[in-house]
Amino acid sequence: MGNGLSDQTSILSSLASFQSFHIVILGLDCAGKTTVLYRLQFNEFVNTVPTKGFNTEKIKVTLGNSKTVTFHFWDVGGQEKLRPLWKSYTRCTDGIVFVVDSVDVERMEEAKTELHKITRISENQGVPVLIVANKQDLRNSLSLSEIEKLLAMSELSSSTPWHLQPTCAIIGDGLKEGLEKLHDMIIKRRKMLRQQKKKR
Repeated sequence: MGNGLSDQTSILSSLASFQSFHIVILGLDCAGKTTVLYRLQFNEFVNTVPTKGFNTEKIKVTLGNSKTVTFHFWDVGGQEKLRPLWKSYTRCTDGIVFVVDSVDVERMEEAKTELHKITRISENQGVPVLIVANKQDLRNSLSLSEIEKLLAMSELSSSTPWHLQPTCAIIGDGLKEGLEKLHDMIIKRRKMLRQQKKKR
């Protein structure tokens, strides 16, 4: 017999430490979304082809505080005809990873339009956004300040937390740091939502 309370407490505390987050990876075609996904999954470069629908992977990532977090990523194709479907994938998401090609100056306006469109959907209000400035290893890549200006980040809703992260998806530079920022923004938002519920 005895008191099973101590066993239950340890089970509950281990459940609390296990967290899974639903993350959608969006961006224009050829920005490097799938390269980001498979670099995180296999920690190596995987040659990819344009995504015609979506790829999904559950990936365990150890963050800076040695905490292991599970991200359930949905990498959705970025071709123009697939973009109307993006809102279906962002429903109830914890965070959005928006990948931009730092070299493709000509399509930055198009990327801006899509980024602002997806963050303005009512269900996505307040959802944290990690903007991955991919291909920063290339000589002719735009600087972060140029990307921030071209994407009009200052015009995003004040309720949308965001972070712009320089990366090179092929070798993985900056990806883990970006995920840590995204994780921090998600946790902060969850706490805020819990506090709002308590006030009601």
